[in-house]
Amino acid sequence: MRALTIRLPQVPDFAPLDAYDHDLLREIYRRMVLIRQFELKVNELFLQGVMPGTIHLSLGQEASAVGACLALEAGDVITLTHRGHGQALAKGVSADSLMAELFGKVTGCCRGKGGSLHVGDMSVGALPAIAIVGASSPIAAGMAFAFKRGETGQVALNFFGEGTANKGDWHEALNLAAIWKLPVIFLCENNLYGVSTHVTEVMAIDYVAERASAYGMPGSTIYGNDPIAVHEAVKSAADQARAGGGPALIECLTYRRGGHKRDDPGAYRPQEEVQAWLRTDPIPAYRERLLADSRFSLSAIEAIDAAVASTIDASVEFALASAAPTTESAWEHVYAD
Repeated sequence: MRALTIRLPQVPDFAPLDAYDHDLLREIYRRMVLIRQFELKVNELFLQGVMPGTIHLSLGQEASAVGACLALEAGDVITLTHRGHGQALAKGVSADSLMAELFGKVTGCCRGKGGSLHVGDMSVGALPAIAIVGASSPIAAGMAFAFKRGETGQVALNFFGEGTANKGDWHEALNLAAIWKLPVIFLCENNLYGVSTHVTEVMAIDYVAERASAYGMPGSTIYGNDPIAVHEAVKSAADQARAGGGPALIECLTYRRGGHKRDDPGAYRPQEEVQAWLRTDPIPAYRERLLADSRFSLSAIEAIDAAVASTIDASVEFALASAAPTTESAWEHVYAD
C-alpha cells in the first residue's frame, strides 16, 4: 500500500474574464451561490431536526458542477452522484422541487420518493441520481449509445468521484464508450477522499485521468475549483463528442468542505490539507475575479446574493406547505413484467 501523501492545491494563475460573455459569467456565479446557499440551508434544517433522512453535501465543489453543466446544451443529459444536490441545481432543477424532494413531498422533483440520494428531473436532462457508486457510468454510456444510434446530436455527461474509478463497471463503461466512440463525457470530481479513504491509498497512479490512455480516449486533469477551466474543458469535449470524436475523461481536482456526510466531522483529514484547500473556496475566488472585471459592480453581485437568498427562503416555504404523498401513490411508476 502506498503511503498517504498530503495533496495541497496547485492554484493556477487566473486569466482575466473580459473575453467571456457577461451573461455566462453572471450565471456561473448565480448558480454557484444557489448551490452553496441551498446546501447551507439544508444543513441548518437537518441540525434543527426539521428535515428527515440524511444528506451528503457538496459544499466546496460548486465550480465543477456549474462549469460543466453550463458548457452543455439544453438537450444534453447528466447522471448524478449520491452527492448530487449541486449537480441537479447546476443542470436546472428548480430549488422549489429539490427542496420539496428532500422533505419527501409530492411536489418534489421525484414526487417525494427519492429523497436526497435520488434527486433529478429528466425534463431538464438530470437523470435521477443513483446512489450505488459506479452504477451510473454504464447508464451514461447506454444513454450515449442511444444518442448515437438515433443521431440526436446529444451528449451524456457522467459525474462520479475518484473512488468510482476503482469499480469494475466504471472500467467497462469507459471501454464500451471508447470502442463504440460514444458521445459521453466522464467527469471525475476528485475530492481526494472516498468516504474516509485518501486517494493515494487506493491508486498506484497519481491521477484518475491517467487511466484514459488505456482506453484510447483523451484524458485531462484540471483545477476543478475554477468554473471557467471546467467550462472550457467540458465544452471542448462536448464539441468533440458531438462531431463523432468519441468520449473523454476529465478529472476536476476539488475538495469538500465537510466530511463524507452530515454526521462525519472529517477528523481523518490532515489539518494542513484541509486549511490549504479551504483557502481555495471557489465562490469567493470567483467573486474576486468578477469584481476585477469592469462589467461587474459590488452592488450587482450583492443583488445576485440577495435574489438567491430569497429563492432559498421561498423554496423552504414551498416545501413545508406542500402535501406528503398519499399511500396509494406507492403503486405509481412501478413496473413489472
